[in-house]
Amino acid sequence: MQAFVLDKHKNPLMPCHPARARALLKRGQAVVHKIAPFTIRLKDRVGGEVQPVRIKLDPGSKTTGIALVREEEIVSLETGEIENTAHVLFLAELNHRCGKIRDRLTDRRVFRRRRRGNLRYREPRFDNRTRPDGWLAPSLQHRVDTTMAWVNRFRKLSPVTGISQELVRFDLQKIENPEIAGVEYQHGTLAGYEIRGYLLEKWSRTCAYCGQTDVPLEIDHIHPRSKGGSGRVSNLTLACHVGNQKKGSRDISEFLATKPEALKRILSQTKKPLRDASAVNSTRWALFEALKGTGLPVETGSGGQTKWNRTRFELPKTHSLDAACVGHVDKVVKGDQLVLSIKATGRGSYQRTRLDAFGFPRGFLTRKKAHFGFVTGDLVKAVVTTGKKIGSSLGRVAVRSSGRFNIQRTGTVVQGISHKACRRLQRADGYGYTVVTPNRKESAFLPGVNAEVSSARRG
Repeated sequence: MQAFVLDKHKNPLMPCHPARARALLKRGQAVVHKIAPFTIRLKDRVGGEVQPVRIKLDPGSKTTGIALVREEEIVSLETGEIENTAHVLFLAELNHRCGKIRDRLTDRRVFRRRRRGNLRYREPRFDNRTRPDGWLAPSLQHRVDTTMAWVNRFRKLSPVTGISQELVRFDLQKIENPEIAGVEYQHGTLAGYEIRGYLLEKWSRTCAYCGQTDVPLEIDHIHPRSKGGSGRVSNLTLACHVGNQKKGSRDISEFLATKPEALKRILSQTKKPLRDASAVNSTRWALFEALKGTGLPVETGSGGQTKWNRTRFELPKTHSLDAACVGHVDKVVKGDQLVLSIKATGRGSYQRTRLDAFGFPRGFLTRKKAHFGFVTGDLVKAVVTTGKKIGSSLGRVAVRSSGRFNIQRTGTVVQGISHKACRRLQRADGYGYTVVTPNRKESAFLPGVNAEVSSARRG
């Protein structure tokens, strides 16, 4: 994972290797500007030569993949043609909190109707409220806002000259019935990639019959075509070659007669709603218009093109690497990097009353959000020298009015840490950060730079 670099006046320079960032910090030529994403600021340098950097986005319903790449045109020694090579500088995955927003709005609507229904009288008003053009539900608008927030943040940290977006479109009629528009609709190099990609996500890249993963999967009809089964996506599943051959032309109820639990699971999975596909459809053009508002050239690509590129380059399926394969690219270099997982956590809640299952108050929260100079969500480092909790902890803090804080680390929570042992490294910004290794395992917060955080003087 590259470290971002700013000059003396906070203008973005080219990202550098973590080893070089550590050397600059040790020599006193730079200071830590930001912990996540890790950024240093040079003390005595103003300006410098930079190269074009492109932000690539793979928008999703729950997670958006982000990749910062340095583009370079190289003449191929084999074909003699110019290849567009993408050197990966930084990978990130932005996890949205759209589900929590929807649930909180639902709870608020229920409580409001309760108050207005039989607790106090409210005069009726005319139903003449209108919504402006392009209005999105709050849970959908959140996807656009958080993505744009990080695009603008990366523009301040690196010399971005262009943006690429996967302008994915899930044709819901096509998903429900692939033959609805005739055979011509399926012709082309990328034919069927969108439907295959949807099935891979729906069935979690697992054989529906035997549960194997990391094996070649084939599309199989749950109710065979020879017995009147349709080509709708609700009648399609994924199976390994052996499982597909064993099932043959038998109906699934006959094939899994001795496995009622597997039969029940598959039939319930076929009724999975198209909620995620609809959410991506609703926000794709809003995000595209917002990206054009930045004034940078915006390149678009289809989901089938992204999968085709990733398959050619033999890259694993991740949101961040999908982003690196968006648009026109002939080669991806240095894709096996650490990934910064960014989780949208929000900035707290105005609600100061805990409610029971019936909506009545059962407890009251403090009116203050800050205690002893800390706010929930601050990134802190706690060093305890005595007692049962001796040691150091680095993570997000949850404040308490008693002064005994909880620190959330990777996979664990350390409780009851005194505020006197805590030192804030970065203020809460509404996001939580975790570094994920290429094999999708969570590692330490920022490996390779933690040692310098405590010793380097902050600017």
